[in-house]
Amino acid sequence: MDLPSDSNSSTLSTKERTAIRLIPFIVGCALFMQMLDATVVATALPAMAIALETTPVRMNVTITSYLLALAVFVPISGWAADRFGAQRVFIAAISLFSLSSVACALSQSLAQLVAARLVQGMAGAMMVPVGRIILLRKTPKTELLRAMAFLSMPALLGPVIGPPLGGFLVTYASWHWIFLINVPVGLIGIYLIVRFIPKDTPENPPRLDWLGFLLSGASLATFVWGFESIGNQEGYFGLTLLLITSGIVSGALYLVHAKRVPQPIVDLSLLRVPTFAISVLGGNLCRFSAGAMPFLLALLLQIDFGYSPFVAGLITFTSAAGALTMKVVATRIVGFFGFKRVLTFNALLAGGFIAICGLFQINTPIWLIITILATGGIVRSLQFTAVNTLTYADLGSEAMSRASTFASMAQQLAISLGVGTAALVVNLSMAWRGAETVARADVFWAFLAIGGLTAASTFSFARLPSEVAAHLRKNAASG
Repeated sequence: MDLPSDSNSSTLSTKERTAIRLIPFIVGCALFMQMLDATVVATALPAMAIALETTPVRMNVTITSYLLALAVFVPISGWAADRFGAQRVFIAAISLFSLSSVACALSQSLAQLVAARLVQGMAGAMMVPVGRIILLRKTPKTELLRAMAFLSMPALLGPVIGPPLGGFLVTYASWHWIFLINVPVGLIGIYLIVRFIPKDTPENPPRLDWLGFLLSGASLATFVWGFESIGNQEGYFGLTLLLITSGIVSGALYLVHAKRVPQPIVDLSLLRVPTFAISVLGGNLCRFSAGAMPFLLALLLQIDFGYSPFVAGLITFTSAAGALTMKVVATRIVGFFGFKRVLTFNALLAGGFIAICGLFQINTPIWLIITILATGGIVRSLQFTAVNTLTYADLGSEAMSRASTFASMAQQLAISLGVGTAALVVNLSMAWRGAETVARADVFWAFLAIGGLTAASTFSFARLPSEVAAHLRKNAASG
């Protein structure tokens, strides 16, 4: 059963009206869990490395393995929602995410933690995209920009709360507790779904493109893992080359396969929609920073500056706090200046604020670090809000499941590559210096690389028409 649209809003019951208003926040619970988990783990990496007898840079595998599983399994999220019902899949995904979080907390070695993180990533691959499908199906197009902004607010609480909470738990308790905080959030999310989101009964569910799923999954897994191994000082060149080559070959085979089947697992025909194609390319260059920034700040503040996890978390959270404040006015800014002007100019600002972080030194005033991080968070928040909306602006409701699947897969791939790129640059710098420990110079080059990639997205957004998505701009300005 679908929630009624605006045309018959006068016939809605009180529960249905409440459900429509709460859907962005219900879906936001899933995003909250995912973002909280990512930022908490990044803050705890140095302490976890000591407990698991490895290096902080090597611990990036706990982030990339999670993001890798997300990217591999996201393509079947749209099919699962259409086959079993979005509400049912959403509940199952949150349940599995909570259980795998407990498994992460019980891990006694790096291998066990990576295995649990892979399962957690599988659950997240179903959780967030299916939640977004529910939002896109229930929200009128005229309210899409505002709904996307509200959806991001609960999700941004994760990065705001994550660093100081993770730092507090690691400093005064144990790193194991950083995963257990997902359990109560998951229970609240499940209750809200059962209470306010009605069950949907799929009609004529599509067949799963198994061959496409295997080819796309193999391509993403081998390519990303191969890229991650480049940044691993213990990696073997032959294995790395084999992984990357396998990823490229599998991807090429999928391109051939996708042209021959009516319903491919990843619908590449969506790239014919200019706003979708440009948003995916430019937006995901910006998302390199989403994975790299928490990782690099943890290395800089804890390893080089010697701050405790709690103090480092308190400093890091200012970036997300700034992002949260932008969500209140993001729709008005986009409505006034337009998508193209905001995205092209703001990409340069976002890249600049990331690169500046590489100039932080031990004697840099704390107030200056906090100001730069908060301002950078505000700039990136505006960028992500505009990109997330523009991605779906010119698509019909029938394409929302396929578009959400495609966009989510690309986003997780970009975040994973962001972490891998940061680790790669850090390791290359360490190798150049002949050092075995991370120093500020190593982190500087990584910040510079991620900032440059973010700024480069302006070339993609410059291809947008001047009056792109004018129908959404008008609604944002009036709102």
